[in-house]
Amino acid sequence: MSFIEALKVIFLGIVEGITEWLPISSTGHMLLVDEFLQLDMSGTFKEMFFVVIQLGAILAVVVLFWDKMFPFQWKDRSRSVVKKETFSLWFKVVVACIPGAVVTILFDDYIEAHLHTPVVIAAALIIYGAAFILVENWNKRRTPRIGRLTDITYSTALMIGLFQVLSIIPGTSRSGATIVGALLIGVSRVAAAEFTFFLAVPVMFGLSGLKMLKFGLDFTAPELAVLGLGMAVAFAVSVLVIKFLMSYIKKHDFKVFGWYRIVLGIVVLIYFTLV
Repeated sequence: MSFIEALKVIFLGIVEGITEWLPISSTGHMLLVDEFLQLDMSGTFKEMFFVVIQLGAILAVVVLFWDKMFPFQWKDRSRSVVKKETFSLWFKVVVACIPGAVVTILFDDYIEAHLHTPVVIAAALIIYGAAFILVENWNKRRTPRIGRLTDITYSTALMIGLFQVLSIIPGTSRSGATIVGALLIGVSRVAAAEFTFFLAVPVMFGLSGLKMLKFGLDFTAPELAVLGLGMAVAFAVSVLVIKFLMSYIKKHDFKVFGWYRIVLGIVVLIYFTLV
């Protein structure tokens, strides 16, 4: 891997680390960046790389939320205690994953072949940007009925999972779709963000495994280096971004991300119309 290619991978890792957790669409940003900063790799590898690099971002969540995610608590060296609330939460995450898993298995190839276009990405950025602004304005007149992560019920988890299905459209944002859905059904911002983090772990491990199986698990040394560097950078940046986001939403709403999406979507439409 040349120095220039390494710089490209580092930049993509930074983009992934920022956009995976902010509700502004990591896939949309990665595809758009690739228009201007193309890796010297095959198309099939890049398709896989844009998904698998997200494992670095997911590992950041596991590290930061380990105490909440790990279902066992060690009282002493010889005895562990099962945290029933954590087990229950993971079962709810499984329920939320089912709709997205079914839709991805059935339509992923079609989506990649027909909808990974600048126009679709721009439209999704604008539509869900407007959705964030409208939902947050509506929420000013409401008090969240679910304030804590552990208060999320199975039915609420399933509804959030149904909203996550929308994220199969590039430019939507997995975190954006789930957060908008959670806010609509009365989940607080903090609980919505935390549930999105939990939900991302099995979803992204599953998607990454699927992409690697399709690719063939036969990597060259340069390809392994690109994957390793991209994931390492995405991990480091994600740690900082997650800490920022959790601090930010305790005092602010999501409207700034909605306006960002709208502006970016308009810029993308103008650019690709003129090119």
